Amino acid sequence: MTAFDDLPEGWQVWNDDEDGAILVYRPDVFDTQQFPAPCLPTIRVARRPPTERKRRSHSTPDSWFVSLRLEPEVRVKDADARFDARDAANAGAIDLAARFDAGDVDYRGVYQLPRDDYLDELDELTG
Repeated sequence: MTAFDDLPEGWQVWNDDEDGAILVYRPDVFDTQQFPAPCLPTIRVARRPPTERKRRSHSTPDSWFVSLRLEPEVRVKDADARFDARDAANAGAIDLAARFDAGDVDYRGVYQLPRDDYLDELDELTG
């Protein structure tokens, strides 16, 4: 049994190692044909806050962070969470994935410029 066995069906583990994990939503749909690949919803489990691009050298953070991005520069800040342990962060990522899949994450408000066509189609994919 792995940490992400309970992921909702639409989510897949893209990467999982000692530094964290990357979970992606419906890579079969975000294939540049149906949806643009850069719009692939991504949940990251990491030892650095989502506001930091890279972990500072020689740092030993004592927390784990979970964040959701709809595009490389579009983060759903309300979904950010901090955890004391990796197991708790993994569970938090699974919970976030389930809420996203059910349509319980408000991602429309994170866009400064509306992308109504894209967001309408994303609404159809989620709950």
